[in-house]
Amino acid sequence: MCTVTFLSSDNQSFVLTSNRDEQGSRPAAFLPNFIKINDLEILCPIDAKAKGTWIATAPHHTVCLLNGAYFPHIPKQQYRQSRGQVVLDSFLFDSSDAFLENYNLTDIEPFTLVMVNHNPLSLTELIWDGKEKNISKKDISKPAIWSSVTLYSPEIVAQRKIWFEDFLRNTDTNSGEHIVDFHRFGGDGNKENDVLMNRNGKFLTVSITSITVDKISQKMRYFDLVNQQEKTLVFGN
Repeated sequence: MCTVTFLSSDNQSFVLTSNRDEQGSRPAAFLPNFIKINDLEILCPIDAKAKGTWIATAPHHTVCLLNGAYFPHIPKQQYRQSRGQVVLDSFLFDSSDAFLENYNLTDIEPFTLVMVNHNPLSLTELIWDGKEKNISKKDISKPAIWSSVTLYSPEIVAQRKIWFEDFLRNTDTNSGEHIVDFHRFGGDGNKENDVLMNRNGKFLTVSITSITVDKISQKMRYFDLVNQQEKTLVFGN
């Protein structure tokens, strides 16, 4: 259950930022750290309950997950595995295309996956509705925003796109620092649907994660809003 934005200033750099909107009763995630999957170094926070993640980055690609596909669904009592495990499993493949073509999505709850290949830079969206997958390539020159359909109506999703466009129009730079401001303060003052949301503590934005990749560096900035903790990690340090 997330809000995700993507910005690219050229064909070699981007910033992907995610607000994690979750149940207030869910345990706080573990702060991001480096883990290894098949000797590949990956940087991600870890969900304390299901042990997967909603956002992760490695030297060659970045992946971010939102709950839901095209519209709200009624969850089954049990699924074969968590959606957070799908994010981690994507790094088992040699490429995003190989993952998208070969990964078994049977009996996994509907989700939307945003995948960024770093070199050459490309942006791909995977929507899994529980039966079929839809894969589409996105124009990296155009800023993009996604809002989880499990929390936000089509009208609110459209309104958030307007907020995003207004923010970019009135901001001098698309730097990671400034886009985090949108993820903190974007909206019209209605806490239930603002970009940083809170529905009486039942559902609320529990963290913000911003990944910045350019020709010389790759870093993750993480803001744990529940425990008021911040952490920044850089590949290669």
